[in-house]
Amino acid sequence: MKNLVIEGQSLEWLLVAATDPMLIVDREGHIVLANPALERLFGHRQEALLGQSLEMLVPQRYRDHHGALRSDFFASPRPRAMGAGTELLALHAEGHEFPVEVSLSPLRTAQDMPLVLATIHDISSRRAAEVALQESEARMRAIFETAVDAIITIDERGRLERFNPAAQRLFGYTEQEVAGKNVSILMPEPHRGQHDHYLASYLSTGEKKIIGKGREVEGMRKDGSLFPMDLAVAEMRLGERRMFTGMVRDISDRKLNEEKNRLLLQELSSANEELTNFAYVVSHDLKAPLRGIGSLADWLATDYAEQFNDEGREHMRLLINRVHRMSSLIDGILQYSRVGRVKEALLPVDLNRLLADVVDLLAPPPHIRVTVAPDLPTVVMEPTRIQQVFHNLISNAINYMNKDQGEVEVGVRDAGSHWRFHVRDNGPGIEERHFERIFQLFQTLASRDRVESTGVGLALVKKIVEMYQGEVGVESTMGAGATFWFTLPKMGPRTRI
Repeated sequence: MKNLVIEGQSLEWLLVAATDPMLIVDREGHIVLANPALERLFGHRQEALLGQSLEMLVPQRYRDHHGALRSDFFASPRPRAMGAGTELLALHAEGHEFPVEVSLSPLRTAQDMPLVLATIHDISSRRAAEVALQESEARMRAIFETAVDAIITIDERGRLERFNPAAQRLFGYTEQEVAGKNVSILMPEPHRGQHDHYLASYLSTGEKKIIGKGREVEGMRKDGSLFPMDLAVAEMRLGERRMFTGMVRDISDRKLNEEKNRLLLQELSSANEELTNFAYVVSHDLKAPLRGIGSLADWLATDYAEQFNDEGREHMRLLINRVHRMSSLIDGILQYSRVGRVKEALLPVDLNRLLADVVDLLAPPPHIRVTVAPDLPTVVMEPTRIQQVFHNLISNAINYMNKDQGEVEVGVRDAGSHWRFHVRDNGPGIEERHFERIFQLFQTLASRDRVESTGVGLALVKKIVEMYQGEVGVESTMGAGATFWFTLPKMGPRTRI
């Protein structure tokens, strides 16, 4: 750097000591001095800069215009910022461009030669931050403008500042109509009269009632109509200012559905009460005369047995069997109606002990062997319900057995979150087209005069298993037997049905 005397003083010491990039240029645009900070900024060594045109530091497309700006400065020299209001770009030695700000100061040498001192600031970081801020603002503006929920912003005095399109549609006001007005215009009494007091109380005490919590309140539209809404309020600070943003959602449809559900539950409760009364009538008013018919039929069949011919005795047998079937059918209907309505305590049930009791109660005939797998799990259920499930499945396997040596197997396997139980037999099997039908109420495949069945058992099994969030099904090959399976959650039912 050559010594340069400006009005009797050397600037070399000043430029070397300066931390900001600086250079001095003459009227023709030649670089007279450049400090180390400028060398680092542009990537040029000092000897490559001195005497060169200043435009080497300017992108090619701006060089002609830059020369005109320099001429304008020397025509009217005064301290100022270069290119005020425009974006200035500088060119690095490696060819990439970067944004800068330039401050210009006029100088004169001892020989009265006009010069200019340029101080250059790299603003790449600031410009990147500005771009990021602009992008963030654009995203927030897009969210604000397109949000489905109403978004309302107020200041600490409760005055409305922002009112997005969803809020305008919901409340019926334009943003211009509400700007600067108290947010209480969106509230019915008594909330309207209390709002300013609540806001002042919060600002002085910090006690929160809605802010940061959210609650259901009523809103009031421009036409005076009221509607239920969810309101969530968040507080934010912009410097010394405190702002509040409210997110509002119209919950009219939800409230309407809740009312419909309430009425439906009320109807279901009434229906359950009617079902309870029906079960009482069936239990007492139907079974009492049925027992009388059964007793009379037994008396006739016993006391007048010798007076009946073969046909008469067969008719009496059918009568007695059908009375018993009718009694069983009534019991089955009562059991079906109680599932989910009459509740017992949920208890851990040891299936090893329960299956032993079920098999003992059924007392299978000698030609049918019932095998139960060891180490069955313990499940959390109503004991009576799981007993009904196994009783019906094993009973069906026994009743429909058509082999001289019948085999019924009860087992389980681990199915992850569930246990998968099965009752497998080597009986006649079931055609696939009947798989869904057999789980329907009162459906049976065999003649009721050949196999005693009410058609309730499998329907009862399905209802109980599904009540405990399980599944039930059947697999079968004709002539080789059938496998009825069902699942139960290991952790018990998620909710009490």
